[in-house]
Amino acid sequence: MPLDPHVRRVLNMFGASGKSALTDRSPSARRNAFRKLMSLSDSSEEVGRIEDLRIQGGSCVLTVRAYSPLEEGSELLPALVYFHGGGLVCGDLETHDGICRLLCEASGCRVLSVDYRLAPENPFPAAVSDAFTATEWILSHVEELGIDTHGVGIGGDSAGATLAAVVCHLLRSRGGPSPAVQLLLCPITDHSASTESRRKYAQGYLVEAEALREEIEQYLPPGTDAADPRISPLRSLDFRALPTAIIHTAEFDPLCDEGRAYADRLAAAQVQVHYTCHPGMVHLFYGMGRAIPYARGAMKRIGTELGAALRTRSERNART
Repeated sequence: MPLDPHVRRVLNMFGASGKSALTDRSPSARRNAFRKLMSLSDSSEEVGRIEDLRIQGGSCVLTVRAYSPLEEGSELLPALVYFHGGGLVCGDLETHDGICRLLCEASGCRVLSVDYRLAPENPFPAAVSDAFTATEWILSHVEELGIDTHGVGIGGDSAGATLAAVVCHLLRSRGGPSPAVQLLLCPITDHSASTESRRKYAQGYLVEAEALREEIEQYLPPGTDAADPRISPLRSLDFRALPTAIIHTAEFDPLCDEGRAYADRLAAAQVQVHYTCHPGMVHLFYGMGRAIPYARGAMKRIGTELGAALRTRSERNART
């Protein structure tokens, strides 16, 4: 189907038909442009409470923002460990506050948003290390966080979804506790890919090929292979025994094909997959609810889907 008319207006507003501000090589300019874009996120969703936690992450202290739903009650709740998008160069707890609020209330779960270190100041593998450390800490403190041990999910959007997928692989390979669900929103799964969607939507659809190249250049130290599975999880050799996956892509997203390919690899390995491609949408549509009416409803549905999946997996895990 054609581009959603509200999406078209956003693209026109940000000048995505020409050189977008998101392609500026300066990290500060890129971050300012990203914050402006994410100001279109719907942050009006009311939640029960929000608390910032500090955890030791190797050589640094990490902040994890914990969201609890209005109907919190006294029982242990399922939870989602969340990694924000932004190409591993942009984004923070504030840019993704609206997304986390919507996911928290729609799912009825706690959401724990991780403020990992960004490149180029902190290149690979800093973000992976922070994501893994934060996840391990959360999994080892579930009771004090009011979390159901059997109902912990890991998720993120865009490059944050990359981190979520990588953490799932690392937990399995290192014999750590297995998450119940992985939620991947418009994931980047192969930084070395040359797909039809990357070619077809290389320019004019918000996230451009030039920006993707520059972000990975700023993230990777010289000589690093972008096909490393810790960078491009689609390049992993083993997809067996990974968590149930909820994967959402957008029709006009250059990353659409690799998101679909990741879903296919999981399914081929007998992992349960729920895959949705959103027609007429572009990358990051889910974070622009103030400008794209479809986005808020989509996020509500994604949250409901997540909550149901976490509770189903929790009940199943508790019986085994």
